[in-house]
Amino acid sequence: MPLPRRSQALTRRLRLLSLLSDGEFRSGEKLAKRLRVSRGGVWKLIHTLQDLGIEIESVARQGYRLPRPVDLLEREALLQAISPESRAVLDNAEVMLTVDSTNRHIYDTISLSPGRAHVCIAEIQTAGRGRRGRTWMSPFGCGISMSVGWQFHEAPPTFSALSLAIGVAVVKALRRFGASDVGLKWPNDLIWKNRKLGGVLIEMRGETGGPSTVVIGMGLNMRMPATVRLALAEQQAALITDVHEILGNQTPSRSALAGAIADEVIGMLQIFATQGFEPFVDEWRRLDTLAHASVKVINGMETITGIASGVEVDGALLVDVNGELRRFVSGEVSLRAVAR
Repeated sequence: MPLPRRSQALTRRLRLLSLLSDGEFRSGEKLAKRLRVSRGGVWKLIHTLQDLGIEIESVARQGYRLPRPVDLLEREALLQAISPESRAVLDNAEVMLTVDSTNRHIYDTISLSPGRAHVCIAEIQTAGRGRRGRTWMSPFGCGISMSVGWQFHEAPPTFSALSLAIGVAVVKALRRFGASDVGLKWPNDLIWKNRKLGGVLIEMRGETGGPSTVVIGMGLNMRMPATVRLALAEQQAALITDVHEILGNQTPSRSALAGAIADEVIGMLQIFATQGFEPFVDEWRRLDTLAHASVKVINGMETITGIASGVEVDGALLVDVNGELRRFVSGEVSLRAVAR
C-alpha cells in the first residue's frame, strides 16, 4: 500500500537531508534520480527545508549542499544505546524532523501509563521552551533537543528535587563517553569550565495522592557554530560550550548520546519513584559548581547575596546570608563578582 502523500513528502525530505548530510555538493539532476522526482520536485523539497530554517546553499553548475556536515538523528542508533532494562518500560521513541516543542508534543498528544516512558527527540524545535518562558534555541544539527515523558503511580518523596536528579542522570550519560568534568548549577544547568553546556525543563501535573505525570525536556549543545554560540550567549547572558569542545574527536553521535541520556533518565526515574532524591543527593553535591561560591539569588522582586552552601534533600538551595542559612526553592542564581 503506498504511503499517504504527507508521509511521502516527509520521507523525501529526510532522504534529501541524508543525501546532503556530508556537506558536499549534489547536483539537482543526481538528487532527482536518487529521490525519483523531477528536478522541479527537488527544488520544491529544498525550499520546504529552507522554510523550516535549514540552511541549504545553491550554486549554479554545482548543485546544493549543507554549509557543513551534519550528524543526523537515527532512531535505531538511539535505541541501541538504551539498555534492555530501560527498553522494557519504554513505550515508544520518536525521532521527528520538526515539532513545535518535544515537551508539548508529549504533554498534549501522548497518553502515559504509570511506570512507562515515552521519548521524543527532534531535529528542529520551532517553539522550544526554556525556564521562565524563555525560548530554547536549537539550530538544525547543532544539539540535542529531547523529552522523556513518565507517569509516577503517585508523587514520590522529595518530588520537588526531580530536576536535580535529572541533572545527575545526564552527567552520568556524558561520562560514558569520557566527559568526566561536567558539573551542575542549581537548579537545572549543565556546566563545563563555567560555561553552559545544556539545561533541563520539567513540566508536571497530578492529583494529590494520585498519579503524577512529568515531561522532562533536555537541551544539550553538541557542535555549535560561532554565530550560534554568540546568539545563545546574548540570549542567556552566559558563556556557551558544547560536547565537541569537551570531547573533540571522541565526540559521540547525537543519536548515541541521546540514547544514553534516555537510558540514564529512565533508570533514575525508576529509583526516584520510590526513594526520591536521597539516592542522588550526595552525587549532586559532588557536582555542585556553586559550592562555597559568592552568589546572587534573584527570587521574585528580591535580590539576595551570600555564600552557596549546597542543597537539602528536597532540592532547596541553601545560601549563607550574613551567617543565616536561608532556603530557596526557586529563583535565578549567578556567581557574584567580588571586588578586588
